[in-house]
Amino acid sequence: MKKILLVAAMIAAVATTASAHDRKHKHAYGTYTISNVTIVVSCYRGPWKEVIWDRPNPVFYDSLVGAGYSPATANALGTRICRDQNLVGNLQNMIAEVQQVIRQAPRG
Repeated sequence: MKKILLVAAMIAAVATTASAHDRKHKHAYGTYTISNVTIVVSCYRGPWKEVIWDRPNPVFYDSLVGAGYSPATANALGTRICRDQNLVGNLQNMIAEVQQVIRQAPRG
C-alpha cells in the first residue's frame, strides 16, 4: 500500500511540475519582412526573470539562414537579440533591434 501511495505521489508531482513548466516558459514571436523574405523573430524564454536560458528558437535561426545569413552569423544575430536584457518582454523593441542589426550586418 505504501508503494502505491508513493507512486501516486510521484505521478502527481511530475504532472504538477510539467503543468507549471508549460505555464512559466514564454516564447516571444513576431515577424519582420525584408526584400520579400520574412524573418520570424522568436525567442525561447525560460521561467526566470533573469536572462539565463534565452536563445533563438529554430524558426528564428532558420529564417535568418533563409534570408541569406551564414549559420554562424544567424546564430550570433539571434542570440544577440534573444539574450538582450533590455529587449525581454518587449516584442516591438526586439523587431526594431532586428531591423537595426540587419542594416548593420548585411547578408551574404
